[in-house]
Amino acid sequence: MSYRPGERGGLSQTAPKVNTNSPTQTATTEKTPEEQVSPVVDEASPSSTSSFEMLDMESVPAPYKEVQPHWFFCRRAEDSTSWLPFSTEDSDKLENAFNNVEDKGEEVVVAVDGERFDVHVKERKRYAVYWEQGPTEVRRCTWFYKGDKDTRFMPYPEDFSKNLEEAYMIAVTLDEWKRKLEFPTGETVILHNPKLIMQYQPIGLQDEWVSSPSEQTRPRTVKRGVDNISVEIPEGEPEKVDHLVFMVHGIGPACDLRFRSIIQCVNDFRSASLSLLASHYKHAQQDGKIGRVEFLPVNWHSALHGDATGVDEDIQRITLPSISRLRHFTNDTLLDLFFYNSPTYCQTIVDTVASEINRLHTLFKQRHPEFHGAISVVGHSLGSLILFDLLTNQRTETDARKGAPSHEPFHLSGDTLEQTLTRLGLQQYLDTLQAENLDLESLVLCQDSDLKGLGIPLGPRKKILNYVRRKWLPEHCNTGTVRLAPGLQVPAEMASSDDGTQQQSQFHRAQSVTSAVDYEYFDVGIGQVSIDYPQLAFHPQTFFAFGSPIGMFLTVRGLKRVDPNYTFPTCKSFYNIYHPYDPVAYRIEPMIVSEVDLEPMLIPHHKGRKRMHLELKDSLTRMSTDLKNNVLGSLRTAWQSFARLPVAALPPVEEGETTIERDIQETQASAAVTASAKREEKSADFWTKILEWPMALHKHYFQGVCEEAESSVSAEPTEEPEIKVGMLNGGRRIDFVLQEKPIESFNEYLFAIQSHLCYWESEDTALLLLKEIYDKLGIPFEQPQQ
Repeated sequence: MSYRPGERGGLSQTAPKVNTNSPTQTATTEKTPEEQVSPVVDEASPSSTSSFEMLDMESVPAPYKEVQPHWFFCRRAEDSTSWLPFSTEDSDKLENAFNNVEDKGEEVVVAVDGERFDVHVKERKRYAVYWEQGPTEVRRCTWFYKGDKDTRFMPYPEDFSKNLEEAYMIAVTLDEWKRKLEFPTGETVILHNPKLIMQYQPIGLQDEWVSSPSEQTRPRTVKRGVDNISVEIPEGEPEKVDHLVFMVHGIGPACDLRFRSIIQCVNDFRSASLSLLASHYKHAQQDGKIGRVEFLPVNWHSALHGDATGVDEDIQRITLPSISRLRHFTNDTLLDLFFYNSPTYCQTIVDTVASEINRLHTLFKQRHPEFHGAISVVGHSLGSLILFDLLTNQRTETDARKGAPSHEPFHLSGDTLEQTLTRLGLQQYLDTLQAENLDLESLVLCQDSDLKGLGIPLGPRKKILNYVRRKWLPEHCNTGTVRLAPGLQVPAEMASSDDGTQQQSQFHRAQSVTSAVDYEYFDVGIGQVSIDYPQLAFHPQTFFAFGSPIGMFLTVRGLKRVDPNYTFPTCKSFYNIYHPYDPVAYRIEPMIVSEVDLEPMLIPHHKGRKRMHLELKDSLTRMSTDLKNNVLGSLRTAWQSFARLPVAALPPVEEGETTIERDIQETQASAAVTASAKREEKSADFWTKILEWPMALHKHYFQGVCEEAESSVSAEPTEEPEIKVGMLNGGRRIDFVLQEKPIESFNEYLFAIQSHLCYWESEDTALLLLKEIYDKLGIPFEQPQQ
């Protein structure tokens, strides 16, 4: 960089060259100094320079103050690159670590963003801790630029910013402005005054394919310091973690209509929860009683569709070439439902989900050794069904493994371990197994995690486990080792035989059994075949299901009813949350309480009221019901009075009539006269009501309930009976429905797909989770004043 004489100064000085490989230059030009054909412009555009004369600063210069840096990280998308600031707390931690790096020269790692990322300060890289993600660039930023087509200010590279800061310091110290700084890459920066600094791009060769010179030389606005640019610096997260939540996604790699991953969707859900904590638990947060809730994503789709299983290649070979995009979407998303009903790939899915949850739990405990809070799980769509099956088959510490005679060896066949591996084509792993003193009987006791620990790949592991199940399960099926899941009701005709034991023929594969069987051993009645469900490393406090098809899958599997006393072995709370237009969601409560038609619980709006269109709908419904009852009743009375003729005078008593008969006729006549008089009065009342209807309507719906309604309500008070829906949620309600938005109520079919993916950005859903979590911690809920 060189300082050329300007209008008011003749100082010339040489400075270090700017790094030409810096990402900043890619936004303007990617040419190196050797590739620049035209020379660097010596003079700025007269029009652009003279137009800034009137903006000179005051004659008394302000003293020079060193710029305050702020740290940013880069987020790259397919077609764009954006730089986002760290929070003030994280930026201060990085700045302190940067000073230590300069002093000691050793690498320093700083945990940022709620300790979900680690920044290597010397390397200037940001690494994800809990999930797989490529490293992103980190920059210590002091100077920023913005072009006409840019929506936000972008930071200069650190070397570029350092040279700008040196030039700015000289200009302020000497009070000499309108300087021109030329960089080896061709950029020209003119310091007109402290508030007006512009950057001009180099002018390349002109031909018919290059834009006009006026467009090429359009200047950029340059700003010094983060305080002079319009950027929103996020607030830091509380260090204390009160609760940990694992979130499992559904089918496909994308979780919303913008085709974002589970990581990005969970980030939005976490941001919504932090905002709600600041507004609905404001005083508790200010008093330091609460910290935050940590949400971590659980990704199982990549493991299923990875190279280890090879399922994508197998599906691709049989996929038709027509409508390729639609077929690719089907193979990548909808087929996950069929994979979960496959014994081979269902085992892969449940193993992946459980192992990933346990891995994240262990890693979180390592990074937060002071954490002693509870843990919950969230499942969306198919993810909720996976968690439901996992939680159904968990065991407590006191539970013994029932039905499997562990004291007896399992005789698969007369083959040896070497013969078995040769038959499976896996003889190369014989030495690995023999090194651990494993024989065929010991191999039966191994689980997938044991074989994985020996370094055996996924494909051979599945072959070995599948061979073991095929050889072992039919033998033990005949010994009656299948255990029914408690609380899942079996039809009476298949409950037991005469001697009280399960009939052996009921568990034959060819029969359609409608009982719910514990998946841990052998199951044919509810779709899963020979699945060994792993155990979680903790006992979840609450299970939240978003847009869940659990009820449908249980019904299709043949389950008729869930016993009201049934509960998960290790989880005592369960919430089924869904949008009313979600095409994938199904209810749970009708399977527990079938004799009562229960409406689902309406989730309150996070602003403390029902949505206005729902309130209007309820008011109109009540109004139409009242009008229908009152008007139809009055019309019926009037019609009866018009249709009936008046009763004639009674004739004299003829001979032969007894006194009793005459008394009866007189009584009937008097009753007829009385009824006729009443009908006439009611007829008059009818027309009176018609004339007074507008005033009564106004009193009833706009000025309060009229006296007649008040008297009827006070005379016959209605008490809603207490509703118990079993112990799956500790006796509380299970089904909770969101309030649809006003625009969604116009066409529910149009927003059906969106309704299935709305939970990640739903503040009402996030608030329901927070209320459930903090209610158990004894923290009161605060409704903010609107």
